[in-house]
Amino acid sequence: MAHPKRRQSKTRTLKRRTHDNAVMPTMAICPNCGGWHIYHTVCPNCGYYRGKLAVAALSEENAD
Repeated sequence: MAHPKRRQSKTRTLKRRTHDNAVMPTMAICPNCGGWHIYHTVCPNCGYYRGKLAVAALSEENAD
């Protein structure tokens, strides 16, 4: 198997790593409760997705 003959320069290494940064997920405001949630996912606060109840949200009374 071939081995590198010389060390890669810092510039070349950093050019390769330019796309390795973290990306923030796109956030949206829930029209039902007004809370923030990740785009295209069920709202963790109220359990609604696209105007319909998708998941029954846990209230403090039902958490036991």
